[in-house]
Amino acid sequence: MTERKSENLGMIEQAVLNRISQGEIKGRIHQLALPYKELMAYYRCAMMQVETKFNVLNEELSLQYDHNPIETIKTRLKTPESIANKLIKKQVPLTAESIEESICDVAGVRVICSFQSDIYMLADALLKQDDITLLKRKDYIANPKENGYRSLHLIVQIPIYLHDQKKLMKVEVQFRTISMDWWASLEHKIRYKKDVIITPEIAKELRECAEISDVLDRRMEMIQQKVECGNQ
Repeated sequence: MTERKSENLGMIEQAVLNRISQGEIKGRIHQLALPYKELMAYYRCAMMQVETKFNVLNEELSLQYDHNPIETIKTRLKTPESIANKLIKKQVPLTAESIEESICDVAGVRVICSFQSDIYMLADALLKQDDITLLKRKDYIANPKENGYRSLHLIVQIPIYLHDQKKLMKVEVQFRTISMDWWASLEHKIRYKKDVIITPEIAKELRECAEISDVLDRRMEMIQQKVECGNQ
């Protein structure tokens, strides 16, 4: 009984320490005050520009291919806690300059596509635009992660035009099909649920679900191509 009580107290103490730690991290980020707020505003502007580019491409390509290649577009900024943790992990100062120089995915745009071919078509169309510079490319569709995750990731640089200057900002663009997206969302919920241990058997099942999802993606695209050929 005494052991269990001691164990419970230890867990409570750790939870309190974790909360304090997160609070301190948040406080240190907010100490950046105006430089941090300005930088986040610049990232929001960059996200809006990338999102607008995809909306324009979706409108244009829907006329050419008789279907909208984009199902949805999602945008997000990393939280102050996530930014701080990443800077601490990289062992760099908690400054606005460090954020800009050391972190490539503060601003994120996720493009959910109908078919895998749409992903590559949209990525190529984006990269052909003369104000977009590709910094990094990771193709997790051709080479899935060990857990089964599939997506195409691009880190791009785009200029934003302010009232007195031009700034080059980094944006991470993730491309997924609908099935890649729901698998990734559900896998994340399962894997990172509190007090849950992912056994090798469960990890294997999750990978198999990702593989089934990929097969379905390819079959649906083949059906789409047959329908298009039949209507020509």
